[in-house]
Amino acid sequence: MNYFKEFFGGLVAIMMAILPVAILWQVLTGTMCFGMDVIANLTDMITAFGTSGFVGLIALIIVMSFFVKK
Repeated sequence: MNYFKEFFGGLVAIMMAILPVAILWQVLTGTMCFGMDVIANLTDMITAFGTSGFVGLIALIIVMSFFVKK
């Protein structure tokens, strides 16, 4: 179980390192990075949390708890 925990923890760390680079790339060049519209996807996710009311707030807290170092 520790192997999977470390593997997915490392995978999330890599994704969190790539995300700012992908956003910066899209802002500076105006083209999609890795075939994805990163800014539109983030905007859609934030909109989904915002329009869901209290349930969206609870979901956002749960998602954020994955990224907080303990």
